Amino acid sequence: MKFSKHYLLAGLLLFTNAISGTVQAETWTGYTYSAVSTTAAVQGMQRIADRVKQETDNDLSITLHLGKTLQIASTDITQAVGDGIVDFAGDLYLAGNIPIARVLNLPLLINNEEEWEKAYTVMKPYLDSAFSRQGITYLGSYRYPQQVVFTRFEMNSLDDLANHKIRVTSPEQGAFIDAFGGSPITLSGSEVPTALERGVIDGVITASAGGAKNWHEFLPYNYRIPVNYTFSAIIANDTAHQNLPDTTRDALDRIVNEEAQRITQDFIADEKKQKKSQASAGMKIMEASPEDMRIAREAMAPWWHEWAKEAGPEYEQALKDILTTLGK
Repeated sequence: MKFSKHYLLAGLLLFTNAISGTVQAETWTGYTYSAVSTTAAVQGMQRIADRVKQETDNDLSITLHLGKTLQIASTDITQAVGDGIVDFAGDLYLAGNIPIARVLNLPLLINNEEEWEKAYTVMKPYLDSAFSRQGITYLGSYRYPQQVVFTRFEMNSLDDLANHKIRVTSPEQGAFIDAFGGSPITLSGSEVPTALERGVIDGVITASAGGAKNWHEFLPYNYRIPVNYTFSAIIANDTAHQNLPDTTRDALDRIVNEEAQRITQDFIADEKKQKKSQASAGMKIMEASPEDMRIAREAMAPWWHEWAKEAGPEYEQALKDILTTLGK
């Protein structure tokens, strides 16, 4: 039986690598939901890719693709990672595939950064398990700023929401608007400016460093009640992750943890910056009163329990664990 020179050389290379302990470099495909390269999220994901390549001496290279550059819908990122179509991703729209993550999005459940950290610590094992069942390693997450209310009309209390149409980005936000007599409307981000200009909607729930960064000219009022938080998971295909050499895998995990924290801090800094800039440009900004905070929590608390009961025992336990930790 004859062997070509190519196969002989390949076999010799494999034998040499085995003897010398040389590890073949891994090349991963990365993906993020965001199509804008200048956001804190995308910049952070790119830093992860750059650092991993450098700090593993090229043992792992991640090519990051922006949102819409691959034929993967934002809502399908979880499945794409689990199926091995991509190896590594930032996943903001995970709730459809990992519905227990929605516990962290329940309206008025988490009211400040300290409470978020406590609640997230409780939820991490639930997230690890949920992703694992889909063939995914959950590496960590970064958090967006509080989602608050921006309006075309003057808003001084929760009562002012009645009979107004507010754009929401989740059922949880919709439940909040419903509870105070408003009408939740779902629109894509690209539709929001025209909808505000034409009066199709009267306001939005977003962050100063989020949608308000682009739509502030249509939104002269900001009522800062912390409706909820949203977060993006950083995930890897489980098989690809486990097949990495130990030192490479440890480096990836460490870098993701460090950069996820930095992305969150970058968002917090930008929120303060944008809030100040919007106020200087004439936006009327009002912090929610303690009384409105109490009213909002009391209105939403029964809904938390109804939602968890309908979702199932695991959800009820997760909610109970968070409430116990937060002393609520």
